[in-house]
Amino acid sequence: MVVLIVGLGSISKKHIKALTAICDELTIYALRSSKNADVVEGIINVYSIDEIIAKPDFAIVSNPTYKHFSTIELLIDKDIPMFIEKPALDSLHASEDLIRKMEASSLLNYVACNLRFHPCIQFVKQYFSSNSHNRINEVNVYCGSYLPNWRPSLNFREVYSANKDQGGGVHLDLFHEMDYAYWWFGKPIKTSAVLTSKSTLAIDAIDYANYLLEYPQFNVSIILNYFRRDAKRTIEIVGEVETIHVDLLKNSIEGSESGQMLEQQDFDIMDTYITQMKYFIDHLLQNRNPMNTLSESIEALKITLVNE
Repeated sequence: MVVLIVGLGSISKKHIKALTAICDELTIYALRSSKNADVVEGIINVYSIDEIIAKPDFAIVSNPTYKHFSTIELLIDKDIPMFIEKPALDSLHASEDLIRKMEASSLLNYVACNLRFHPCIQFVKQYFSSNSHNRINEVNVYCGSYLPNWRPSLNFREVYSANKDQGGGVHLDLFHEMDYAYWWFGKPIKTSAVLTSKSTLAIDAIDYANYLLEYPQFNVSIILNYFRRDAKRTIEIVGEVETIHVDLLKNSIEGSESGQMLEQQDFDIMDTYITQMKYFIDHLLQNRNPMNTLSESIEALKITLVNE
């Protein structure tokens, strides 16, 4: 299999690890923007797609989010299927035009949200599709972590996450929470949001996001931040019969009445990347459209960028 990677940063390394776990015969090209780019073992640097002799089976779009639009346009022109790192775009500007171009091309495409393959996320989706007796009344989603710890070897203020003009911001970086809420519940009837950058991190990108999604029978609150030193990633689902507590970092689910519903102490988040890549490649080889195409993911992005 021949794979092109656009953007050889930290997230791409996880996708490469997933690829090598799945594919026995693999050739990886990295499209680099500088002749001085590092050489990574097992990866061939190129400076134009036209340098690649064999057409890639697909491309991984993992460069900074603000470059995704032009990269996706280029890959459409080159007729290359796409595995696009979330979020697909940093702005809704001309997004409908891009969707039309993608759909006209009939290229297989997928926006990578690996938490859809997290055991807790899948368990909850299945639970509420088969347990209608515990009707949802309220959902509270929380994800807080400390941006300086994300890439400790770098000055956090210089990475794209901290810079608005590079597509940074907690609402985009932690798009997973909006993605799985949309996957579970669909489009809300009304959305409101508070998005600010006023914490002690002193960055210009949004470092706090608070969303309220209104559905016909319940509300969903989503709170995200960059400044919490003791990382927390939880979901609380208040049902008519019992409350379900989900801890994504511990991979555990506990019901207020049912007790322990899921616990997997040996869970490794890397497993979600491997499962996700296998899912994508299976659909690619079978020429079947996967879930979470560009057009679907843009619907969740519209909720995220409600204030745009």
